[in-house]
Amino acid sequence: MRREPPSEPSSKSADSGLPRQQAALPGRGGLARIVAAFHNSLGGLQEGLATESAIKQEVAIACLLLPLSFFIARDLWTWVALVGSLLFVLSIEFLNTAIERLCNHIQPDRHEAIRITKDLASAGVFFSLALAGIVWIAALWARFAG
Repeated sequence: MRREPPSEPSSKSADSGLPRQQAALPGRGGLARIVAAFHNSLGGLQEGLATESAIKQEVAIACLLLPLSFFIARDLWTWVALVGSLLFVLSIEFLNTAIERLCNHIQPDRHEAIRITKDLASAGVFFSLALAGIVWIAALWARFAG
């Protein structure tokens, strides 16, 4: 007697036994998913810029430093590191904001575990800023002291 390997219920359609198409959004895949994700990202960017002072400050700094990066970088990879460090700071700041908002939604009152969670997310922002500082100092050193 030959045994068939067990199939996972999520990988096949219940009615036909054929594999189901997987998509991030139910019923939407490909270009429609990419367009929806882009609109969601724009909404998050708009919300962050409208409501979060740290995001506003970091975007303002990035807008000032981006033009300077063209003069500081001696080569393409240095420029990529400079711009990448700015984008990394913004990415971590948005994640920190999302964590803080989720924590506030789940537990509006003061709670020790929530405070620690927020502090951990804030430490992530600190280290992203430290990395950006190191990258920019190294690029400045290479450009003007070397």
